[in-house]
This record gives sequence, structure tokens and C-alpha cells, in this order.
Amino acid sequence: LTGAQDGSVRMFEWTRPQQLVCFQQAGNARVTRMYFNAQGNKASTTCRCGVADGEGFLSIWQVNQTTSNPKPYLSWQCHSKTTSDFAFITSSSLVATSGQSNDNRNVCLWDTLVSSSNSLIHAFTCHDHGATVLQYAPKHQLLISGGRKGYICIFDIRQRQVLFTFQAHESAVKALALDPSEDYFVTGSAE
Repeated sequence: LTGAQDGSVRMFEWTRPQQLVCFQQAGNARVTRMYFNAQGNKASTTCRCGVADGEGFLSIWQVNQTTSNPKPYLSWQCHSKTTSDFAFITSSSLVATSGQSNDNRNVCLWDTLVSSSNSLIHAFTCHDHGATVLQYAPKHQLLISGGRKGYICIFDIRQRQVLFTFQAHESAVKALALDPSEDYFVTGSAE
């Protein structure tokens, strides 16, 4: 799966030089993050992929499309300025996003099974100037986010509260990684 500055999103197969599907044509907002849904859909074998963009939108497609330019089955604006990262939480129906919004609700939880007007489950007010990255820790049911000012926030998604906030860097947090046992996480910054 590839995403570009021009907003195009294309899927390729290792053994074929041409694209299989063009999910999104050029001319849209720049792609900020893409993921396949690792959990899949329990009701079928349909795989899904999500794409976040620089205008605050998150779009989700079914991967096994037969048309050359399929439409997303879900697309909604998660943040008023940009959606920088997202994570599928436990199943394909719950999604967490990080980004920048005018009201500082920069980390949000969404339910994809309800109408877009009611899909926001909870919004955390955090990270002045926006949240840049997000990591989900499924074993502990925690979200870890990094912000533009170098801060890290850790959220308990069951209790829907911030557990810890600390400054890890002097500049924007650009990467988060979690070890498989969830004992440690690593941050990388713009510096």
C-alpha cells in the first residue's frame, strides 16, 4: 500500500509491476499514515485498510475490491486541521486517531459501526499544537501518543482518562515503537 504527498493511494502485489487498485486519485490532501487492519473482520475474511490525511480525514476501504477506483466504505473528518496517525483498536470497529484540532481534542476514540455524526466516543484534550503519533498497547489497553512539543501522553482507554504526561524530547515526537511484551516503548523525535 502506498500513499503520496499528492493524496494518491495505490495497492500493489509483490509479484506484479502494475498497481492492483487505486483507492484514491491524486489531487486529495497529502497522506499522513496508512495501515492494514491487523485484526481483520470476524464476520468475513475481508481485509481493510485505513488512510489518514492532512485535512483531518480518515478513510477506510475494503481491500478485496474488484473495481479499479473503489470508494471508501467509511470516511469522516476526525480532526479539524490534520489527522497524523491512527490505530485499529481490538477490532475493526474501534479506531483511535491523533492529530490537530482547533479545540485541542487531539487524541480521539471512534466507533465505526454508528453514524458518523455519533461516532466520536471520547476526545482527549492534550498536546498543544497537535498529536503527531499514536501507538496502541492491546495487552494493557493503553494508548500512547506523542506531540509536537515533545510530550508523551499515556491514556487508559477503558477508563477514558490520561494516566501520565511527560516531556520526552525538546522537539516533535515523530515515532513510537512498542516491544511485543509491552514492557517498554521507544520514542523518536525530529531532532
